[in-house]
Amino acid sequence: MSKSEINKFRATLAAKQTELAPRLRQRDGITIEKTPDALDEVQLATERELTTRNLERQSNVLREVRAALERIRQGSYGMCLNCDEEIGLRRLNAVPWTPLCIACQERDDLEGLRWSPARAA
Repeated sequence: MSKSEINKFRATLAAKQTELAPRLRQRDGITIEKTPDALDEVQLATERELTTRNLERQSNVLREVRAALERIRQGSYGMCLNCDEEIGLRRLNAVPWTPLCIACQERDDLEGLRWSPARAA
């Protein structure tokens, strides 16, 4: 991968980090509110759950972005963490923080489906 491509990905990752970091501090949607109406309480609980899941997802992406920036600093960016093969530029353009090539990601996803706790129950 060329130096200019690395610099482009560094800038993209830094922008994503800047975008996500402040969002994780906004936790207004997870406050527990009591209301006399049971339906309103269910609605608020559902909204709180959705907000919590979004925060969790954004936190995971931020963690992956920071890990990708660290891989750039170490000089290992663009290499799959599972098979040590180069990650394709199309994949990196789509998901610049990805640590896995498409084949390893697909295998990881399939194994995750096969062994998910929901399926085991």
